Amino acid sequence: MNLTIIGSGYVGLTTGTCFAEMGHHVICVDNNTEKIRTLQSGAIPIYEPKLEELVKKNVAVGRLEFSPSIAASIAESEVIFIAVPTPPNTDGSVDLTYIEKVAREIAQALQPEMGYKVIVDKSTVPVKTGEKVSQTIKHYAGPNVSFDIVSNPEFLREGCAVDDLLHPDRIVIGANSEQAMNVIKRVYQPIHAPILETDVNSAELIKHAANSFLALKISYINAVAKVCEKTGADVELVAEGIGMDKRISRHFLNAGLGYGGSCFPKDVKAFINISRTLGIPFTLLEEVEHINDTQHIHFLDRIRDRLWVLKDKKIAVWGLAFKQNTDDVRESIALKLCEKLCGEGAIVTATDPKAMHTAAPILNPMGVKLVEDMYECARDAEVLVIATEWSEYANADLQKLAGVMRNRIIFDGRNILSPANLRAVGFEYHSVGRPSVEEA
Repeated sequence: MNLTIIGSGYVGLTTGTCFAEMGHHVICVDNNTEKIRTLQSGAIPIYEPKLEELVKKNVAVGRLEFSPSIAASIAESEVIFIAVPTPPNTDGSVDLTYIEKVAREIAQALQPEMGYKVIVDKSTVPVKTGEKVSQTIKHYAGPNVSFDIVSNPEFLREGCAVDDLLHPDRIVIGANSEQAMNVIKRVYQPIHAPILETDVNSAELIKHAANSFLALKISYINAVAKVCEKTGADVELVAEGIGMDKRISRHFLNAGLGYGGSCFPKDVKAFINISRTLGIPFTLLEEVEHINDTQHIHFLDRIRDRLWVLKDKKIAVWGLAFKQNTDDVRESIALKLCEKLCGEGAIVTATDPKAMHTAAPILNPMGVKLVEDMYECARDAEVLVIATEWSEYANADLQKLAGVMRNRIIFDGRNILSPANLRAVGFEYHSVGRPSVEEA
């Protein structure tokens, strides 16, 4: 099939590339001509495991193209996916400016002789957005154009997005016509996964409801972790016991610094705002958000309690991306910690395997020193903070680390190190919701 993806950011580029890998012919469109030139040259602007090699492979065989022209791409395609940003407004509502703009541009490009088109919302949008997109296209398009609107939410996890697309848990297709449903089912025919067929509104709601529920699990276990810290219980064992219940599962019950990134914070805010607008305040999600917003502050309080005064203390931070296997620092808890540490006068050094370049414009003005080597980053530090769960940090050479730090004190915000291993080397170790290890 011939497909157009409008928006070549994280979701659009990954989706388009994986569709090409399935055998479709895909044109990825973006109004950023510099990004299009970069992609056409064979480079990609983001880090995502497996993505670059798939981009190069499918460009080479002619299944993947990049273009700045919506009109030319639409003329060649049966299905048009909208994958543009939907950032939050200051009140938590979703800014749909890009969606509306693209809908107008699609409408102006559609012609009756092009035949039937299916226009798919891939971006995360509030429920009933599909109705607005349909109204906009009908208003701006010429007479006799034939189209349907579909909602096909993405459930990509940064760091494993390629596998999520090629081997998904489920595919949600929201369509209000059998013809549109059958077209999108053809798109996904190469994929062996359960397909949930819904109306457009239900599909839109599924994405916000799913992400908000996962955020709830994270905030719940972080609230439990605080109880564990006060009682000497171990949150890892508590989470294991909870997760053994098949009705709950162990997934997303990992105590730590809280969630970040481009999806969970935005989607929780959006769902709160959607519910409030409908006259049904979602106070449970408001508390989920509050727990997450204060989790890193509680962690910082514990560091301050240990050091007494943070001013002029050298603190090393391992990890800047909001999670492992990505260079994305949007809503990164690590960056929030760096900002607060610098604000109290600490001397902060930081490192990350992939996110140094994306974090630099934010951290350099704060005075954070970025160091490529993780052990050099920790040299002469009084405290090491682990803020991202990279495997490099989980498998660190503890003897080497002990040899470079001024004080052997670690605050592990992701619970990735072994207390027993640290005890053997003589570290003082503090994590989230687990008993501390005193210095030997």
